Amino acid sequence: MTFKNSLVTPTQLQPVSLSKDDFTIGVEEEYQIIHPETRELRSRGRSVLSKAQATVGDQVTQELYLSQIEIGTSVCHSLADVRGELQRLRSGIITAAKKVDCRIAAAGTHPFSNWEGQKLTPKERYQDLAADYKQLVWEQLIFGCHVHVGIPDREIAIQVMNRSRPWLASILALASNSPFWIGHDTGYSSYRTEIWGRWPTSGIPHVFASRSEYDKLVEDLIATGSISEASKIYWDMRPSSHYETLEYRVTDVCLTIDEAVMIAGLLRALARTCAQEAERYTEITHARPEVLQAAKWQAARYGLDAKLIDTQKGRPVAARTLIKALLEYVRPALEEFGDWKEINTRVRDVLTGGTGASRQREIFRKKGSLEDVVDFTTDEMARGI
Repeated sequence: MTFKNSLVTPTQLQPVSLSKDDFTIGVEEEYQIIHPETRELRSRGRSVLSKAQATVGDQVTQELYLSQIEIGTSVCHSLADVRGELQRLRSGIITAAKKVDCRIAAAGTHPFSNWEGQKLTPKERYQDLAADYKQLVWEQLIFGCHVHVGIPDREIAIQVMNRSRPWLASILALASNSPFWIGHDTGYSSYRTEIWGRWPTSGIPHVFASRSEYDKLVEDLIATGSISEASKIYWDMRPSSHYETLEYRVTDVCLTIDEAVMIAGLLRALARTCAQEAERYTEITHARPEVLQAAKWQAARYGLDAKLIDTQKGRPVAARTLIKALLEYVRPALEEFGDWKEINTRVRDVLTGGTGASRQREIFRKKGSLEDVVDFTTDEMARGI
């Protein structure tokens, strides 16, 4: 079939057997700082950071704009750990924001604040990005979730990245949470995905036969002046340049803690499943990058409200059917971690109650005000704390 390419053999893969305990989890979330009266974004990042660090330390950091704030969990060994960390960190940020007359929201885009009214964080890294990329940086008023999964074997991490590719669009659809942009309904469930996709080093990574092949690409990109170092590769997943993890970067920040735990659990189970297949040398025929990109666009456009693309069979299928296939694919790993019941329940909650994007739209349909949508995202941010 023309939508697939040939088998890639992991030529450098040595016999290895990772334990389930090797697959740790770390979650990073980017939040919106909100004016309590106007509901616009508010450039109080330094004040919120100062107050929050007094409580949660360096697990809270600045982001590109002063109207953004980011948290990162400690290394977690269970979904209970992830939940506890997110409860603690979200609570700490919300409390800190209240002290400086702000609120905190969790959505991939703000419903109506314009990027033109935002202040860049005065940090050399961000100033250099703005100088290099100009308009691309100025419009990056978006908020994502990154999940690090511990994989101590660097060759296995590359093979996990290869094998995770068919499922990224389904996970993006489940977590879609950015339907509005500068006062308009974009028609997308994850418009953040479209904004982020403008970066020259964003997108779905291609297949690598080995870690050395990946390292050679990084060297070539640095040598050509395309990037300054490996962390400037902004793919939907990438080997971390600082930790022994594979970093999944495909989703919007989740509205609720429940949804964030769901995404973290699914991604860890996906990584474990793919690692075991790589260890067994299970054959895989990789979908063409054009088909994967089409599947990602379909997920960003419609979320779970239309058919998704089964990249392995090369055809559209009902969203529920593909999500069920994802669950069945990773079920052995979920059961191994003791996560099956919780993740199955959380996924079904989303299938029944809607994604963050569809719930934001429902609030707007009922109340007719984007300010009410902001109130909804701040309320959902705090749910479960």
